[in-house]
Amino acid sequence: MSTAAEVTEAPEAPGYRARHTLPLRVEAARQLRRRRTLLMGGVLAALPFILIIAFAVGGTPDGGPGGSGRLTLMDTATQSAANFAATSLFVSAGFLLVVPVALFCGDTVASEASWSSLRYLLAAPVPRARLLWSKLVVALGFSLAAMVLLPLVALAAGAAAYGWGPLELPTGGALATGDTVPRLALVVAFIFVSQLVTAGLAFWLSTRTDAPLGAVGGAVGLTIVGNVLDAVTALGSWRDFLPAHWQFAWADALQPELEWGGMVKGASVSVAYALILFALAFRGFSRKDIVS
Repeated sequence: MSTAAEVTEAPEAPGYRARHTLPLRVEAARQLRRRRTLLMGGVLAALPFILIIAFAVGGTPDGGPGGSGRLTLMDTATQSAANFAATSLFVSAGFLLVVPVALFCGDTVASEASWSSLRYLLAAPVPRARLLWSKLVVALGFSLAAMVLLPLVALAAGAAAYGWGPLELPTGGALATGDTVPRLALVVAFIFVSQLVTAGLAFWLSTRTDAPLGAVGGAVGLTIVGNVLDAVTALGSWRDFLPAHWQFAWADALQPELEWGGMVKGASVSVAYALILFALAFRGFSRKDIVS
């Protein structure tokens, strides 16, 4: 087994440029062909159709006519394509959308180590910082693509099943049809930013272990722990420092008057944690003995 001392970067030769090693398009093509990428895309694309079948079988939502009279976002799901897309995001933001982020960011470096190919990448020579940067950018890109795929499919499926129209708000009123897509785009953007904590945690764990499942599972598990802690009301204002506390702040974007307060606070907390975790990943990997 080789060590970090044996896996050294070659002296610069004529024409060698570190920034040209492991191009993003090459890394993206490698990740796109992975079975887990195709499987995750299939699951997210199938979710809207599963919900349509569930609504067709279940009939009128409980909050509708004859129900309790208290409307929620779920109760307005069948009002229009926009409502259906918003509901799809609502049911998946708490856990399902955490999985692709943890998968793409946690599997990326650890999988190379588990295949014993990481040391050969570094001996190519690909600088360590360049390798991490390429893998992180591609992982975040795939995570964002997963979050965009779900509402796009939901809009298309919802338009076919329920028609196109304004977004009916559970609190009363509606968003004009022309405003729904920009508001949903804002929702997706906030969900992505709020999941940067999971991305940072998974990526850091991926640089610390040779077991991809450990990095992915650890990130998902700690995210669940954060959700549990946020449910402990005895923590009081300490919950404001938990990323999970702000994970549904995007609901403020689905109001007649756009509210930024909760989303700004949630994004700030998430980005702060993510930057620390990304920095730890780069710092630790730069000093790590690579034996896999």
